[in-house]
Amino acid sequence: MMFHMRRASFLIILCLLTACAGSDSAVLECALEYWDGTVGLCLPQGWSVIDAQTLRQRGVPEETIAGFQADSAVSGQFPTVTVTRELLTAEIAPEVYSNASMRSVSVLPGYQELETTSMEVDGATVSLHVFTAQPVTEEPMRRFYQVSTVAGSTGYTATAAAPVVIDDALDEQIVFVLQHLTFQESDSQQ
Repeated sequence: MMFHMRRASFLIILCLLTACAGSDSAVLECALEYWDGTVGLCLPQGWSVIDAQTLRQRGVPEETIAGFQADSAVSGQFPTVTVTRELLTAEIAPEVYSNASMRSVSVLPGYQELETTSMEVDGATVSLHVFTAQPVTEEPMRRFYQVSTVAGSTGYTATAAAPVVIDDALDEQIVFVLQHLTFQESDSQQ
């Protein structure tokens, strides 16, 4: 139950981030290779890292370990990707954690699944779950992209938030970022 409440409160905070904080279409290649010692990914041109101080000023929970934002607003919202972590009390397979994450958001107000596809994170097959929901009544409905996995004894969830209606270029950018999610340091990052 705590897992579900944390997940819902995190999505509320993510909604606030997208409203406060865009997306120029560009060739999808890694413009910035991000690695902070725990999480890594590639950001395409037009995306930036949100520093920890800014995340805290926006009221993002301590479980949030990284944040990224498109440089241009779409429909008055800045698309964002955040990564949260949860210490696990028992060993759990990445696929099981991914499925539990999908179930936990299905109870959000206005939830509607748009698509679920398989992808790999560090060799484990998990789901890329795309859905719409309205976690905050006063905020507009949003489109979310979510990937959850396990590394060691920690569960991680990367969640992107954007307006419900986006163009293909922004959709491709968000999927690009999530497909490059890793919790293993590569040779180029050492």
